[in-house]
Amino acid sequence: MQNLDYRVVERAIEWLRDDRAIWLCTVVSTFGSSPREPGSLMVATADGQLLGSLSGGCVEEDFLARLTNGEYQLPAVIVRYGAPEGGPENARVRLPCGGILEVLVERMAATNENLAHLREVLGALGGEKEVERQVSLTDGKSRLEPASATGPRVVVNDGEEVVRIRIGPVAKLILAGYSTVAEACANFAISLGYQVVLCDPREEVTRDLELPGEVEFIPQLPSLYIASPGTCTPSTAVVAVTHDPRIDDLAMMAAVKTAAGYIGVMGSVRTSRARAERLLRTGGLGAAEIERIHMPIGLDLGSKTPAEIALAIMADIVRVRRGRVPVNV
Repeated sequence: MQNLDYRVVERAIEWLRDDRAIWLCTVVSTFGSSPREPGSLMVATADGQLLGSLSGGCVEEDFLARLTNGEYQLPAVIVRYGAPEGGPENARVRLPCGGILEVLVERMAATNENLAHLREVLGALGGEKEVERQVSLTDGKSRLEPASATGPRVVVNDGEEVVRIRIGPVAKLILAGYSTVAEACANFAISLGYQVVLCDPREEVTRDLELPGEVEFIPQLPSLYIASPGTCTPSTAVVAVTHDPRIDDLAMMAAVKTAAGYIGVMGSVRTSRARAERLLRTGGLGAAEIERIHMPIGLDLGSKTPAEIALAIMADIVRVRRGRVPVNV
């Protein structure tokens, strides 16, 4: 199942092919509570059709009303919604959550150049590498450049009339084997917009398993799936939380050979040291490969229950994906 932003770009291409102008909207920044993160997309046409979202509905309604009334004719402009309490009323809509939302609005005519550009964007969303989309606020022209797999999704530098948007493969979580912690991780990951895959060949464990419908279950040894070409990208997290070294160790040995952006395995500090020695001695891994593995996995939150452990794991995955360094308390 492709995520919403992928479908937005697909629809944008369809409308351009039908010789219709489109307005491509990108969340640039959020302050306070916001249901959509920076980089999220929406596309609309002059007659009020749209796909995607920017907020819980109030922003979309205002945007469409103004669009159908003939506004947003500039090639590219940043629009602000919401204002701080007591702040200047430069906002057209005050968000119920009290937050602030900045949106890049691009008017794109049905040209071969725009079609080719959005096809490249679609390829990046469905591919294996991150790219940076650079949009000029002066003339609306855009281009793609190679990008890092981590860091902020959108950057607007002071003094520059350029918006830089990082685009890449949909975030994916591969759970190497089932456990109650893995199930809790799956639930958190789904709510965060991740594509979730659970691999486990153990019929005695998964026979009566009831997973959320969004989880793709593959009855296969995780290491085999992980090693499949194109399975792991820099936006992929590989997590092993079964306490079964036959599954966990093999998954780690396969994952470090891929481009996965996060690799982690559950265990105490003592267990993790023993695993590292085992992987060095009999697993054929080098020190640099061992260094890529987060073990013990997750942030140190003092977690005890499966849900708390899963929270610590997913929080650490998000931290790494956002390019944040761990904070020493």
